[in-house]
Amino acid sequence: MRKRRKTGMTGYKIIVVDDEIGIIESLGVVLRRNGYQFAGETDPLRAIERIREEHFDLLVLDYLMHPLHGDEVVEEIRKFNKELYILLLTGHRELAPPLETIRALDIQGYCEKSDKFDQLILLVESGIKSISMLQTIKKFQEGLNKILQAVPKIYQLQPLGSILEEILTEIMPLVNSEHAFILVDDIMDLRAESNKSIFKGIGKYKTPIDDFMEMLDPEMIEQVGHARMTKTVVRSQNGVILPLNNDYLETIGVIYVESEENGPSALEEGLQLLEIYASQSASSLSNAFLHSLVNMKNDELNKTYEQLKVRYMDTIEALRLVVDAKDIYTRGHSDRVSYYAVEIGKAMELPEEELETLRISGIFHDVGKIGTADDILSKSDTLDRYEFEEIKKHPLKGAHILSAVSMFKGVVPIVQCHHERIDGKGYPQGLSGDQIPLLSKIISVADAFDAMTSDRQYRSRLDLEGAKRQLELGRDTQFDGEIVSLFLNRLEEYPRMLDEMIQRGFAVEAPLLG
Repeated sequence: MRKRRKTGMTGYKIIVVDDEIGIIESLGVVLRRNGYQFAGETDPLRAIERIREEHFDLLVLDYLMHPLHGDEVVEEIRKFNKELYILLLTGHRELAPPLETIRALDIQGYCEKSDKFDQLILLVESGIKSISMLQTIKKFQEGLNKILQAVPKIYQLQPLGSILEEILTEIMPLVNSEHAFILVDDIMDLRAESNKSIFKGIGKYKTPIDDFMEMLDPEMIEQVGHARMTKTVVRSQNGVILPLNNDYLETIGVIYVESEENGPSALEEGLQLLEIYASQSASSLSNAFLHSLVNMKNDELNKTYEQLKVRYMDTIEALRLVVDAKDIYTRGHSDRVSYYAVEIGKAMELPEEELETLRISGIFHDVGKIGTADDILSKSDTLDRYEFEEIKKHPLKGAHILSAVSMFKGVVPIVQCHHERIDGKGYPQGLSGDQIPLLSKIISVADAFDAMTSDRQYRSRLDLEGAKRQLELGRDTQFDGEIVSLFLNRLEEYPRMLDEMIQRGFAVEAPLLG
């Protein structure tokens, strides 16, 4: 008999019942080779008891046997097992039971015996695929029933902390997981500039906020932000991140569900259930907030938020310092960009809240470089195409990191677009003109000026006048012309600006006023 390729349907358990031991032994070799678990019985009565006591997915059954024929064996089995998939073997077509009997006993197929098992193996493969589909449907139905049972609980009038914990508790049985957390916005005022983010965890994530923040590495933070920005499921190394999208298609938070044993693949079958449940969870939270049904005390809510804010700010600041530490030539760069950006903002008479957004955007504009290899950041000659493509990813990575919690909502687009150009030749999206946020245009000028007036491993810094000339050359192509004009006017006070940065403790090189 020619060898057949494994079907990949491993793990399914098949029992063969035939009074010819040779048939059982030959089928055992073929089925095991195809990746199935195998058991064989020559006594139909013993086979019935074994099927009663053990789980089997499929039965291959000879028709003419002693003391019971195959149809009688099936009749006994169907008294206690309605789901077993059964294939009947016959020595001759004319000896097969009538079609009415096959239908009545719910026998899924039959074929004639042969010294080659190709037809039988094809029927087995087809049967296993059917079993797999039925199991998936059954699991999905069970999952939907669990969701229907869980929904009333998460819609109950109770404190916010209890709602969040209920959401996490009810999601675990859907995917056989133990560890999860939820980060959700305080959507009492969803469109406020200073949204609050609230945290709850179970399993290993049921921990104080300080410990929770230490558990989040840069990659996880970026993936949480990615899920929020794209409103799509993100698969991480050990689990999945589900965005909580409300009825207005706004993302109000994320749920992370972990599977330690097999990573996200273990959650894949239940992913649709998770998405349905996440949608219900978002609706229940929106309902709780928008109808003021949350009984959680304001001071408790604010305390939780402030702790999360402080710890998250600490985490992002630590990431920024790591980026600075990667390259001595860029140390202090973010502080100076932040300072120059605010100076431009003041010249434009921007309101205080936008100046604060500028300040934070400048400080964190390069945080996405945390994932860039050290040898690329510190390379002393021209970057090759691959290296430049890696560098170009940092604005979007930074936006993802900052998107993880809502307090940086106003900063995210500024960081994402700070390398876009007026002429559309920038990155990551190739935006142009008015498509680029105003504050990103400001950061772009401040970033370029500091880069030009700082030493790099591949070139020496320009003097003040040389940097001014470069800004002029980039007017209305790389940079916004009006912003360049305002900044050049502001640079008439460069000595004063330099003194201020030194007083604030910024890393500032000796001025080149040339």
